[in-house]
Amino acid sequence: MLNTNNYNGIKIAAIFGFFGVMIGAMGAHALKPHLSEYQMYIFEKGVHYQFYHTLAILGVGLFQLVDKKPNALNWVLWLFVAGIFCFSGSLYLLACRDLIPFPVDWAGPVTPIGGLFFMGAWGGLFWHAHQSSKQ
Repeated sequence: MLNTNNYNGIKIAAIFGFFGVMIGAMGAHALKPHLSEYQMYIFEKGVHYQFYHTLAILGVGLFQLVDKKPNALNWVLWLFVAGIFCFSGSLYLLACRDLIPFPVDWAGPVTPIGGLFFMGAWGGLFWHAHQSSKQ
């Protein structure tokens, strides 16, 4: 049975996918001449992780359509969202630090916090799937 009331995960994935393409293109075309090879590597790492976790959000959104308790996965979605903002967002800032007119040193410690959000989301997804498989 399809739960047609809950498309939030798919909507969120579509937004992050759109911005991932836009940010990736901006990096490849507009920023590349202004960034060192290492800075470009960091920027691309942010884009990659944004896309990996956008696909995870899409998977969770699809899972919600068939799950008996779709709202129980909302916190997993928001952990993935927080992870993208903290992990990828901080990498974007750090890679572009020479182009930004304000200090972004504070973003360095934010990157591992984003990684913790990702790990929490993956762990939460496992836990929900495990609990659902027992029912």
